[in-house]
Amino acid sequence: MSIDLPINRIKDRRRTGGGRRGVGKEIQFSDSFCYLCCRALQKIGEMDAVLVTAAIFGLLLCGCSVSGVEGIGVNYGMIGNNLPSPDKVIALYRASNITDIRLFHPDTTVLAALRGSGLGVVLGTLNEDLARLATDASFAASWVQSYVQPFAGAVRFRYINAGNEVIPGDEAASVLPAMRNLQSALRAAGLGVPVTTVVATSVLGSSYPPSQGAFSEAALPTVAPIVSFLASSGTPLLVNVYPYFAYSADPSSVRLDYALLSPSTSAAVTDGGVTYTNMFDAILDAVYAALEKAGGQGLEVVVSETGWPSGGGGAGASVENAAAYSNNLVRHVGRGTPRRPGKAVETYIFAMFNENQKPEGVEQNFGLFHPDMSAVYHVDFSA
Repeated sequence: MSIDLPINRIKDRRRTGGGRRGVGKEIQFSDSFCYLCCRALQKIGEMDAVLVTAAIFGLLLCGCSVSGVEGIGVNYGMIGNNLPSPDKVIALYRASNITDIRLFHPDTTVLAALRGSGLGVVLGTLNEDLARLATDASFAASWVQSYVQPFAGAVRFRYINAGNEVIPGDEAASVLPAMRNLQSALRAAGLGVPVTTVVATSVLGSSYPPSQGAFSEAALPTVAPIVSFLASSGTPLLVNVYPYFAYSADPSSVRLDYALLSPSTSAAVTDGGVTYTNMFDAILDAVYAALEKAGGQGLEVVVSETGWPSGGGGAGASVENAAAYSNNLVRHVGRGTPRRPGKAVETYIFAMFNENQKPEGVEQNFGLFHPDMSAVYHVDFSA
């Protein structure tokens, strides 16, 4: 695959969710990441709302356990005024065979609904709380006492993430101290929940070819000690990975099948003796390479967000493409990447619902379900 068109900078309106950087915040991809993207050269039947409801009540009546694909979760965003109640949402997760959930911020009503559900939970802090979590150990202790300790016996917490996509930036310096204070508070409470943070791929200064992945000069001073902190406890770094935004920024140069993880794609990027047939793996391996250069050899990555919009007018935003991406993703992540073959990648799809209080356009159309709990498209989480 040969693409000669240089693109020096891509800007995108990233999606917003609870605790995110801000509505409509523009995040610049690194130049080299854009270059990688430029080099990367069915609508499935909708689930009837009645069937969804029947499945939910069937699960509740029989007490069935969740038995979906291991390591595949879905983000539960709540930027909408017409969303179902948390108890119905958690029942829908179980009915859909979704095993894990990510919450952008603590909500005691949602946490109460999660009691006894069996779902693995990634719980985030609000970005605006980072500075106080970093400087006030008593506030971190209070946060744990309010949002983790009362639920720990009945909720399966996977990770606590301090902040979402704040590196690099004005709040970046607060991330590691906040992580340390939260970890200390959890340990004092007798809880062993791992603490981490979430970064975007904008932390990369070099990403093409993937083996040359490296953190940017702006991000490295913050990321390197975080990598050391995570490595000391064997806790993964959470990374948001979006092939969609790379594709939509320049659809004439990026192959759609490469971005969609199509198993039949003829597109390929070669890196030494390694061939990449999808952008998801190429981005993820660039992150792995960057971690290794920063002292994080063997450190795992959890893909905390990835998804494809089903509408909203953006390039490639359609139900057919969203269904293809999500289903291809579910089937793919258990295989690992070329850099780490056979190592399943824990992954969270964005998002559970279309959210009507986000900015108009694709931002409102990342959901697997409509607010009435009917499916936008079907994802087979039992594959």
